[in-house]
Amino acid sequence: MHGKGLRALSLVTFAALAATFALVFFYAPLDADQGFIQKIFYLHVPVAIVTLVAYVVAAGFAIAHLRTGNRQWDLRSYTTIHIALIFNIVGLVTGSIWAKASWGHWWVWDEPTLVSFLIVFLLFATYQPLRFSIEDPERQARYASVFSIMGGAFVPLNFIAVREATGYVHPRVLASTDGGLPGSMAFVFVIAIISVALLFATIVAYEISSKNTSWQIRALRRRALGDDAVTPLGRTAAPTMGTSLRGAS
Repeated sequence: MHGKGLRALSLVTFAALAATFALVFFYAPLDADQGFIQKIFYLHVPVAIVTLVAYVVAAGFAIAHLRTGNRQWDLRSYTTIHIALIFNIVGLVTGSIWAKASWGHWWVWDEPTLVSFLIVFLLFATYQPLRFSIEDPERQARYASVFSIMGGAFVPLNFIAVREATGYVHPRVLASTDGGLPGSMAFVFVIAIISVALLFATIVAYEISSKNTSWQIRALRRRALGDDAVTPLGRTAAPTMGTSLRGAS
């Protein structure tokens, strides 16, 4: 029951990704200055956008958890941050590759866009260690939600601060003041964002389904054995939502 709709979502995601790769390599024109390496833009920028939006979405899930007490919202927040961190790493790696090809350096420390993306990653990289340092499952979920909300609020504030910065070399490919993207590039870029967003949603859906199924199996096993006790955090799950997200990983 937890995997309902996953097959259809997976097929749509696969089709979208296949179409994106075809458009990037066979339809999108080469950049006049950077040539073929510029095509990494269709991966790097969508991944970065989806990552930052995901952190804000996770904060929304955390707010819903604090308001309702429903641990499923906590699970959604946790899983979204977990996958966003992986996408964050992909964004940093692809950004470094693009920087090396364009600027001759793997990293430019006086470039606010790059550094701010790294700061966001380092901030959310502390989420899991802080979460699982708390033994009580209820306190763990509440404190994790508070952290998620604070981190989610930091993301748009950080973005605004970077956009207001004047001394940076990172290209503003989406800015209207310098003409924006040509029509064909803009079309492929939009398709790429949709594809990456679908990929993110698919991975999150699979992880949530996996954790819910694992918790249900453990609850049924304990019920069959007549064991109503809950073992320490990180080792098993409670009969409903579970005592640990880590234990179902």
